Amino acid sequence: MIAITGTPGTGKSSVAKILQKKGYRVANVNQLAREYGCVDESEGVVDVKKLSEIVPNLDYDFIEGHLSHLLNIDVIIVLRCNPRELKRRLESRGWGMDKILENVEAEIVDRILIESIERSSNVHEIDTTYKTPEEVAEIIEDILKGKMCPVGKIDWISEIEDEIERFMRK
Repeated sequence: MIAITGTPGTGKSSVAKILQKKGYRVANVNQLAREYGCVDESEGVVDVKKLSEIVPNLDYDFIEGHLSHLLNIDVIIVLRCNPRELKRRLESRGWGMDKILENVEAEIVDRILIESIERSSNVHEIDTTYKTPEEVAEIIEDILKGKMCPVGKIDWISEIEDEIERFMRK
């Protein structure tokens, strides 16, 4: 089983739909959590520990969702997106600015990538910024065939350094 994870807006759900159309068995973390009673209903929060105990017994090729890297899965694919584009995507969904900034910050500081590396030695990283979901799905199929998409090649801080400097001067 392979986790497809990343900050909201990086393309996980779109890629998952394409992989499903190609015949792969794909599950969504939130749907699994609801199905197996792994959601704290009072807060609406997924009980990742409880779900981690269930996941190894399930028969899926992929589990998709921004929490999937926290489950008991050996292979993790982290989808990444340039923070400028990520902000645009989240704005187009009608998200509030606080939530957008929280997720853009998480992307800039590699939060999900770092958490993934802490949990597995088999982590792949794909920049989805200028790729269609179909292209990303093809890269994922290449990973299934043994292609490596090593981590550490994406550095958003360097790419937005000028914006950070302008912000710091204010």
